[in-house]
Amino acid sequence: MNILILGSGGREHALAWAIGQNPKCDRLICAPGNAGIAEVADCLPLDIMDADAVVALARAEAVDFVVIGPEAPLAAGLADALRGAGILTFGPSAAAAQLESSKSFTKEVCDASGAPTAAWARFESAAPALAHVRKQGAPIVIKADGLAAGKGVVVAMTLAEAEAAVEEMFAGGFGEAGASVVIEDFMDGEEASLFVLTDGRDVLALAGAQDHKRAYDGDEGPNTGGMGAYSPAPVLDDALVEQCLNTIIRPTIAEMARRGAPFQGVLFAGLMIKNGVARLIEYNVRFGDPECQVLMARLGGQILDVLLACAEGALGQAQLNWADDHAVTVVMAARGYPGAYRKGEVIGGLDSANALPGVQVFHAGTARDGNKVVASGGRVLNVTARADSLQAARDRAYEAVALIDWPGGFYRSDICHRALG
Repeated sequence: MNILILGSGGREHALAWAIGQNPKCDRLICAPGNAGIAEVADCLPLDIMDADAVVALARAEAVDFVVIGPEAPLAAGLADALRGAGILTFGPSAAAAQLESSKSFTKEVCDASGAPTAAWARFESAAPALAHVRKQGAPIVIKADGLAAGKGVVVAMTLAEAEAAVEEMFAGGFGEAGASVVIEDFMDGEEASLFVLTDGRDVLALAGAQDHKRAYDGDEGPNTGGMGAYSPAPVLDDALVEQCLNTIIRPTIAEMARRGAPFQGVLFAGLMIKNGVARLIEYNVRFGDPECQVLMARLGGQILDVLLACAEGALGQAQLNWADDHAVTVVMAARGYPGAYRKGEVIGGLDSANALPGVQVFHAGTARDGNKVVASGGRVLNVTARADSLQAARDRAYEAVALIDWPGGFYRSDICHRALG
């Protein structure tokens, strides 16, 4: 098969690395890709928000199967365009992708299906939103209703923080994503991520993972797209996964089908767990980043078989064989991220890091400058290690990080602290 992966981040590098190991994959193309992806796939320049250009490329390259990585083209209807052109595609329709592109849509689906989540309200102007916040008090959660690249959420621990978040969003701080705002009751507990594949009818749970959203050690600093992850997540045992499937995931899938928008793809449920009970924080309609990296490290080539089963409506016959192992990803980001940061700094030591047993460095924001790899984004590298225990995987990941020569980068030194103490 000729397979096309769309995207340019660490998630897409992990998908390319895993899919390329499957013997069904004859040629692997990634558009637009990055410096790391270019080592495992043919990278072609492409604006993945241009549906006509994507369809034309898929036809020109005789692509048999397309895997869409990021959320923005899904929300814009790229999967619809590809399927309309008769191209087998993994990823939800624009109607189904509203589970990520609209926080209020997700809340309405939860209310209709009985899926447990926080109480909420939606606002289209600052004055009533501020009145609501002052009535409810803090802590409270302020969310841009639309897509904000994983950054449009403020967990406000004080009333002043909440008011500032409301004012920033309605002042255009998150662009069109903040044209309307969802305000939720604060939920405490332990966060975890559950990933499931679905063909719109059947559901296959992947392993759990835990992300680290804050920029600095001790879960301090601003929210980011994710500074590290590990899988499996001890808090998500088999019983809790089954509870989540029965109370959250399956009711959501059934409600989406009832609405005429069956969901096909990966559904990423952000969960808050307290006293053995899970509630939904939010959905994403693509693999998490950096959670995807630890999942792909553990799954390898078999991921292609289940992605195909999703796209073909045959997930009921699919299964995965998980090894009894662990994976850890440490994100190396450019200093200043998630604020302003420098680009173009040379990164060394990548070959040495990749040479360690069980280590794979997935590139996120990188580019080539001649024969050198340079930083080209905020989150730049995902240093991923796999081992028989979580402690060993963590130690190996940080051993690899130490071999990478990039003075302009930073990373958290406490990934896995929830699980290892």
